[in-house]
Formats: sequence, C-alpha cells, structure tokens
Amino acid sequence: MTGGKDAPLLRLSGVGKSYGNVIALRDVSLEASEGEVTCVLGDNGAGKSTLIKVVAGLHRHDTGTYEVQGERVVFDSPRDALDRGIATVYQDLAVVPLMPVWRNFFLGSEKRRGFGRMDVAFMRSTTHAEMAAMGIDLRDVDQPIGTLSGGERQCVAIARAVYFGAKALVLDEPTAALGVKQAGVVLRYIVQARERGLAVVFITHNPHHAYPVGDRFLILNRGQSIGYHTKDEITRDELTGLMAGGRELEELAHELDAAGSPAATRIKKEAETLNPADG
Repeated sequence: MTGGKDAPLLRLSGVGKSYGNVIALRDVSLEASEGEVTCVLGDNGAGKSTLIKVVAGLHRHDTGTYEVQGERVVFDSPRDALDRGIATVYQDLAVVPLMPVWRNFFLGSEKRRGFGRMDVAFMRSTTHAEMAAMGIDLRDVDQPIGTLSGGERQCVAIARAVYFGAKALVLDEPTAALGVKQAGVVLRYIVQARERGLAVVFITHNPHHAYPVGDRFLILNRGQSIGYHTKDEITRDELTGLMAGGRELEELAHELDAAGSPAATRIKKEAETLNPADG
C-alpha cells in the first residue's frame, strides 16, 4: 500500500497477537492522526501493554495490518519504529536519577564537538529551550533529574521525544502513579504535544484523565475492543460506564441484595447511572 497525505500517521487494522496458546490481542483497530490524541483505555489484563509493544516495534503482530502514513510496516525492533518517528515513553522512565536533567535529556544522543568532547553548553541551553517551548518552567537543568516530581520527569521525556523528531508519541500510563496536581501537569503537556502537531497515543486506565484531552477512544477488555469512538460520539459518563463495567456492578448489587446488605441500593443506582439504556 502506498502512502497518502490523507492517511492517519498510524493505523492498526484487525491486529492480533498471540503468545503460544494465549491470545493477547484479537482484531484490534485504531488510528492516530497528527494533532490528535487517541486514548487507549482498559484495566489490567485488557491488552494495553501488548498493544504498546506492537506499536513501539518491540513485538510483531501476528494478524492484521500496521501502517505508518499509509505504508504497511513490520518492525523488527523499537529502533525501526523510532526511525519512522514513533517514540514510546514508558511508565518506568529510563532515567539516571543522579544525573542532571540535561544529561538525561541527551542520554545516548550526546552532542559532541572536536576530539569527541561533549558540547555541554549546547546541551544545557537546548534542554532549557525545549522545556520552555513545551511550557515547562524548569528552574535549573543542572539539578539531578531524581529531584523532579514524577510529573516533571514525564514532561522531560515528552520534550525529549519531541526534540529528537518524534511524529507519534506513545505514552504508557503517564499519570498512573501521580497525584491529582501532577497528573494535571502531564495532561497539560499532552495537549501541548498535540498542539505541536504530534499524533499522541495515550494509554491509561482512567477515563477521567482520558476524556478531557482525547479525540478518539479505544476501550479494550481481555484483548478485544469493546468500543472505539470519537469524542462527539461518546460522553464522559458513557466512557466511564464502559470502563467501570456497569453490568458487573448490577451483579454485585443483586448478590448484596440477596445477602441483605444495605449497600445494595447504592450500588444498584451506580450501575443504573453507568448503564442508562438499561435503567
């Protein structure tokens, strides 16, 4: 298939992945276009990690097609994906805590000048400028990155990916271990990346983080899609309902009701809110 200007930057169609007899993904499709955020939601075991590995080039898909700018691809390594502009920022960031922010920013891609010496002045000034361009007010690029908050470290990784030419940014649960304020910081920088024209794939289990920044929403459950919607097709409550499992709450309410628990009525009301069509 040849590329085209109208093609999304990333497109997975009917992708499947198995590990022996275990089916990790089955018939999953998604698109990520420039200047948009595609959110992939699901609880533990939903298939999010496998999907990340396929997109990042860590694992090959077994079925379906993977396209970058309309061209079919099969990556053999994350380097292949990075060469096509697909950068993945994992939840457990690969940083050296005692090294300065600027050293971590250029880690593995150090700028050098005559006789192989590192161009420290360039790397310091570039780190500061790139962080500022993302709206990150960093006090001192010489401070150890380990002194930054979790949200700030995530933002350094996002700014680094943008600087080194990422066209698509895959974020693995960047807000999972953060408090409310720091999660808000990261969400703001996800919007910044979108406004700079990147295609962002935001992996999360939290619909309250996904909905404010997302343009598309893929909901996974046990390796399969249970919903794929644009923002104008789904409300925040409907997205939360798909994630929270209103039917499971209904079953729990019936069990508690049978046991005479006073919590049954409250849980039943919550289930009805999550499943308005069944109410």
